[in-house]
Amino acid sequence: MAENTLLEKVMSLQGKFQSLQEQLSSPEVMSDMKKFVQLNKDYKELEPIIKAGQEYKKLLDSLAEAKDILLNEKDDELREMARAEVSEIEPKIPEMEQNIKLLLIPADPDDSKNAMVEIRGGTGGDEAAIFAGDLFRMYSKFAETRGWKLEVTDQAPGTSGGFKQIVFKLSGSDGVYGVMKYESGVHRVQRVPQTETQGRIQTSAASVAVFPEAGEFDVDLSWDDIRLDLFCSSGPGGQGVNTTYSAVRLTHIPSGLVVQCQEERSQLKNKDRAFEELRTRLYNLEHQKYLDGIAAKRKTMVSTGDRSAKIRTYNYPQGRVTDHRINWSMYNLPAFMDGDIQECIDQLQVAENAERLKEAGE
Repeated sequence: MAENTLLEKVMSLQGKFQSLQEQLSSPEVMSDMKKFVQLNKDYKELEPIIKAGQEYKKLLDSLAEAKDILLNEKDDELREMARAEVSEIEPKIPEMEQNIKLLLIPADPDDSKNAMVEIRGGTGGDEAAIFAGDLFRMYSKFAETRGWKLEVTDQAPGTSGGFKQIVFKLSGSDGVYGVMKYESGVHRVQRVPQTETQGRIQTSAASVAVFPEAGEFDVDLSWDDIRLDLFCSSGPGGQGVNTTYSAVRLTHIPSGLVVQCQEERSQLKNKDRAFEELRTRLYNLEHQKYLDGIAAKRKTMVSTGDRSAKIRTYNYPQGRVTDHRINWSMYNLPAFMDGDIQECIDQLQVAENAERLKEAGE
C-alpha cells in the first residue's frame, strides 16, 4: 500500500470523526442514551486511527522537508542535521504503516467489552474438577495483575476439590474480552492426579468458554419472557445461606436458556447478576455467528471461539505448557499456573494480527 493511499484512507475518516464529535455534544443525542452509547463507541473506535494518521502525516512532512534540505541547501551544517533527521525518521515509517493498516481493519466489535467466563471440568472425573479449579486460580491471579474485578456468578464444587463448573465475570477498563477471548477452548492437563495412588500420569481436560458481556442496549430482554424460580443456596457460606430463598434461577422461555446465581446473600443482587448473565448468553448466540464467519476464513483458529478445539496442554512432568494454535511452548509451568499468561496471549494476538493483515491483502 503506497504512502499516499494509506494517508488518504485515514484522512477520509476525518470527516466522519468530526461529525461524531459534533453529534456527541448535541442535546438531542445526549437525551437519547441508546444513540449516545453507539455514537460514543464509534468515536472511540475511530480516535486511535485518526491520531495515528496525524502522527504519520507529521512524520512524512518532516521527512519530505529534511530531504528537500539535502537536495537544495548548501550549508553543510544544515545538511548534516537533515541527514540525521532522515536517518531517524525512515526506520519508523514501516512500523507506523503496519500499525495503521491494523487499525484500519475492523476489529471484533466486542473486544472492548467485559467478559463472562465459564469453566467446566471435562473428561477425567475428580481430577478434571481439580484442574478446573487450577484454571480458575490462574485466571484470578492474571486478573489481579491486570487490575480487573472478578465476580463469581455460580459454582458447583467438585467432590475432591476444584469445580465441576464455575461462572464468573471479569470487568476492567482495558478491553477484557479482547484479551480473554483467546482462552476459549479445551484445556488438557497431563500429570499424576491427586487421587492416583500408583503414580501414573493421566490426561484430563476442562473446557473454557469466554463470552463478551452484553450491554444494556445490546439485547432487548423483557421480564415477560423470563420465568423466575427461587431456591435455597447450597455450599459454604454460613447457616443463613441454606435457610433463605436467596438463590435465583432464570429461564428465558423463548430460547430455553437457563442461568442461576447463588453467590450473594441478597436475593435482589443474585437476581441482577443472573439477569446480566442471561442477557450475555443471549447476546452470545448472535456473537457466535460472527465467530463462525471468522472460522470459515482462517486456518489457525486463533480466536474463533471454537470451544470444542483442544487449544492448550499443561504437561506437569515436563514443566511445559503448549498452545497448539501457534505451536508456542513455555517451560515454566508453575509461573504460568500462577497467572503469568500474558506472553502467550501476546503471541496469540501477533498471530491473529498477521491473519487479519493477510485477509485484508487478499
